[in-house]
Amino acid sequence: MSQQRQGEIEMYHDAVERGGLAVVTGAASGVGHAAAMRFAQAGLGVVLADLPGESLDAATAQVRETANEDASVFAVPTDVSDAEAVNALADASFAAGEVAVLMNNAGIGIPSGSWENADNWRRLLEVNLFGVINGHHAFLPRMITADRPAVVVNTGSKQGITTPPGNAAYNVSKAGVKVMTEMLAHELREAGAPISAHLFVPGFTYTGMIQRFMPTKPAAAWTSQQAVDYLIERMSAGDFYVLCPDNDVSRERDLKRVQWSLGDILENRPALSRWHPDFLAAFAEHEKT
Repeated sequence: MSQQRQGEIEMYHDAVERGGLAVVTGAASGVGHAAAMRFAQAGLGVVLADLPGESLDAATAQVRETANEDASVFAVPTDVSDAEAVNALADASFAAGEVAVLMNNAGIGIPSGSWENADNWRRLLEVNLFGVINGHHAFLPRMITADRPAVVVNTGSKQGITTPPGNAAYNVSKAGVKVMTEMLAHELREAGAPISAHLFVPGFTYTGMIQRFMPTKPAAAWTSQQAVDYLIERMSAGDFYVLCPDNDVSRERDLKRVQWSLGDILENRPALSRWHPDFLAAFAEHEKT
């Protein structure tokens, strides 16, 4: 095991054992709410950030019931696409204590096409990508200055890695999150900061975003709790890429798909050849091997 990986294994454990706050955006429901609950159960205080409303209030009450009596648990209504709002979230968080975990998780999914839905493109990039950028800019300088063990988790998507057809803007936003998190991990390492970065890539997860289209959880989907438990397990093991399976797609199958996508470049195949009629049989055979 490399010295770097050993350090990343220790980082999460040290961050939690030292205590402090976990700041979670998109915390009113789904993966964000599940993560807030798990961090509270681990003994951390929790700052829940999301758009204002009953969902955020209810999520905060649930986390408060789970947390230690002396733990700080509170909500900060925040639109992550607004840099000033995220700066205010950081101000409130650091005023309450040390930040042990920053989880940039807030995201939306609305329709887009390569030459359609220009307004949706802007909104998706403002929330899904600039929401993470705003989080980095608001929190990281003060986390680095604090010089304490901490972790940053950015929620990506498999759609930002294998980029399947269907929602171009969403794919672009999540591809941006992937690249930015890779850059963050490198720059933190070069700076010698005791902070590790992790790219959280859920599989098919039954969140509020999915529930709008599917009132009943499909058998193939994981729950948000399962996805977060896997995140914590793999983050504790020092993984940077936390590529979650689900009840239909195994880790091995995911890796086959990632390998095929990279092969489009290496073999100069047509873009997104996995969905190209001339390559359907070849891809099916690739998945079997």
